Amino acid sequence: MIKDAYERIAPHARRTPLLTSPFLDEIAKRRVWVKAECLQHTGSFKFRGAWAAISALNYEERRRGVITFSSGNHAQGIALAAMRHSVSSTIIMPKDSPRIKIENTRALGAEVVLYDRATEDRSIIEEKVNPKKSRILIKPYDDHQVIAGQGSVGIEVAEQSIENNILNAEVLVCSGGGGLASGIALTLEKLNSNMQVRTAEPNEFDDIKRSLISGKIEQNTKTSGSLCDAVLTLSPGEITFPILYRLCGKGISVSEEDALRAMVLAFERLRIVIEPGGAVALAAALFHGDELNQDDVIAVATGGNVDAEVFNNALAQYGSKS
Repeated sequence: MIKDAYERIAPHARRTPLLTSPFLDEIAKRRVWVKAECLQHTGSFKFRGAWAAISALNYEERRRGVITFSSGNHAQGIALAAMRHSVSSTIIMPKDSPRIKIENTRALGAEVVLYDRATEDRSIIEEKVNPKKSRILIKPYDDHQVIAGQGSVGIEVAEQSIENNILNAEVLVCSGGGGLASGIALTLEKLNSNMQVRTAEPNEFDDIKRSLISGKIEQNTKTSGSLCDAVLTLSPGEITFPILYRLCGKGISVSEEDALRAMVLAFERLRIVIEPGGAVALAAALFHGDELNQDDVIAVATGGNVDAEVFNNALAQYGSKS
């Protein structure tokens, strides 16, 4: 399924680069490679899974339109993929999502329905908006086609590792529901079993890390309250968790401060823009070396859709003073 999804995606997605900096290597005390999915269409890897899912729909399903819920990156991926397939889309988004994500989703032609994630259940909102289930629900991560689409990142990582003579590495993946991490893990299981996926999450939203320890799906007690909005989920998915549990190493969690520091370092040393949630894998690589086992680490920078105010505040607080 992943190979088929990649063949549908490849002509339309960007093959994002694997970036390095000696300055980052020095901080991490190992070679750090950054897979810059923040340069993907819509500023996030989510375009891959969205394209895989929508391109797999038949004519009747496309005619019905699609619906999903997302804090913003999956929303934009679905909106763009739907527009390019001439499919109508409805996106249910938390009203505290970054303004740029809400605005971009609307600009891409989607109908946006806002809700309060602290007091409302998005599944109930979906039932109200889509009462007859006429629209096809494409979940952000717990969807086989979406997982297959995200697995295309793993295909590129495997190819780029050969190109750069990376024989063994830990692949750190920013994780919310686990769609990207499980897709990459499934791919690398086939293409390079010497590489192991490690999930990275914000502190207090580390449901995958705790689930991997307990062996069962654990939930977060909080649903909001972090700048890392892109990776805030209640729990790993029913589909994704068994994959993560079988294939991934121990999870890593980082502070919001570390994520912002990593975001700034990515800008200063690599000249790329990463959002806080998209920087937690890089933060794990840079500041949690005692939890890593390999001399090479590949950190997937999953998204770059950050509001200017958040980015400027991070630069002012953590940027180089020289």
